[in-house]
Amino acid sequence: MSDGAQGAPGGQGMLPPQAQPGTRGPSDGQETLPPQGMRDGRETLPPQGARDGQGTPLSHAGAGPGPAGPSRPAGGRPRFARPLTVGALIGWTALSVILPGAAHLRSGRRRVGYILLTIFGALLLAALVGGLIIGGGNTGFVARDSTLLTGAALAIAGAIAWFLLVLFSYISLGPERLSGRGQIVSGIAVGVLCVSVMAPFALTASTVLTLKEAANTIFESNASNPTAAPVKHEDPWGGRDRVNFLLIGGDGAGNREGVRTDSMNVASVHVATGNTAMFSLPRNLQHVRFTPGTALAKQFPNGFMRELPNGGLLNEVWQYAEDHPEVMPGKKTGQRGPAALMDAIGYTLNLKIDYYALVNMFGFAHLVDAIGGLKIKVERDVPWGGLYGTAGTIKAGYQKLSGEEALWYGRSRVGSDDFSRMARQRCVIGAFAQQATPSVVLTNFAKIAGVAKKSAKTDIPRELLEHITELGLKVKDARIVSLQFVPPEFYTGSPDWQKIRAATARTLRQSVRPARRPQAAGVTASPGASGATPTATPKPSRSTAVQPSQTPTQNGKSAQSLDEACGF
Repeated sequence: MSDGAQGAPGGQGMLPPQAQPGTRGPSDGQETLPPQGMRDGRETLPPQGARDGQGTPLSHAGAGPGPAGPSRPAGGRPRFARPLTVGALIGWTALSVILPGAAHLRSGRRRVGYILLTIFGALLLAALVGGLIIGGGNTGFVARDSTLLTGAALAIAGAIAWFLLVLFSYISLGPERLSGRGQIVSGIAVGVLCVSVMAPFALTASTVLTLKEAANTIFESNASNPTAAPVKHEDPWGGRDRVNFLLIGGDGAGNREGVRTDSMNVASVHVATGNTAMFSLPRNLQHVRFTPGTALAKQFPNGFMRELPNGGLLNEVWQYAEDHPEVMPGKKTGQRGPAALMDAIGYTLNLKIDYYALVNMFGFAHLVDAIGGLKIKVERDVPWGGLYGTAGTIKAGYQKLSGEEALWYGRSRVGSDDFSRMARQRCVIGAFAQQATPSVVLTNFAKIAGVAKKSAKTDIPRELLEHITELGLKVKDARIVSLQFVPPEFYTGSPDWQKIRAATARTLRQSVRPARRPQAAGVTASPGASGATPTATPKPSRSTAVQPSQTPTQNGKSAQSLDEACGF
């Protein structure tokens, strides 16, 4: 070591020590230059053609000799080894729609990507739990007003969230590195993707709000009806083991005043099992009685308009009560008719009718059109229109009927009678129930809801709708027996009221018995038949008793399913 290199305590003859990168020299206090590629602690790209101390060219992709992985420029996000193409950028953005966070992971923003994936997984888990809760017997929960409002709000929030997800996924991939044309193409594609992603959420919100509006229009809340009994959610049926609904098809044609109830059926549903007994009453059932002690019973002690040999039909009761307020004291217009008819039918069958639901016949035709028509097996040609069928003929065979044709198929009297009409009406109603599947209803929900708001009327309270929904699902998979009060077993001109009540009681008992193998049918009519006769039962001693059948059957034939009887 030379003398100049030897230091002395006083620092005589000593050269200043080698300054370290990024430090100040101890002797002169001047800042020394950092090594190549370092400025203020940030890595920079080496100049073009730079080499290391051994003569090896430095790569622009990062430090070290030769080709290397992505560098980390300012901001901490890695630079792509190869720039994304327009197609790849659009593809990664689209993938983020079904796998949120994918684009952020591809662009190197791992923390954000993992957070998005975690949130998406939590949402899927919550949806699964909700589906299990609903599928576990809580379907009626969906019909609540608060649930529908929450569902609409969540759908709107989902639309906004997925729009922002697509937008920020696109930005994270760095579209600014594309050419001008690439930016335009990718921007248009992502814009279309944003609209496409929001559309299902918007449709869901619109459908839910339409359902909410329709439900609140059709079903009146107890809050607006002080006389209505409150609904207890822990016991919505008030301890009853059966609940009875009067289902009415109203004939309110434009050339008539008021409403005539052309189709009247009672559905008595066993609450625990959903097993149902259906009773069909002919429109021309004469001189019905009313509950003793009521104003109507005092007005007609011997039966409704008994003084008219050819009058006093059951389908006239509704409008008579509407036109004569004195016979239904305390009831408002629009309430008197249903109350009078419920009282008459309930007393006839010895049942308490709990609720009614009416659908205008012409409204039903619009409902058929809303689901795209009905496929029905027509047993024989049915002329329709006017008194002589001058409008057209519904040909025999399998036909797809429009709303107008389905209406006339169930209403035409040309070449048939009221009891044949009742049988055809049952097939029309059955066809509608089978073909109005959930997918069909959802697809055409706006049309169906619009028609229902205009043509349906009921006294079922809004608060009971969720429980009606759950009961309806029970009925769908339960046993249904039916009985029609038609000749020759039941004479409509001078009915045997005790016989009707006894047959009703037998049918109710049969509806809750375990299902048996098909046996002799009862008295229900089939399309084209004017009536039915009782057939032999397993007990000869009761061969003359009226036995309800599960479907309309012809004379002497065994019970058939609705599919067999109506050819669905």
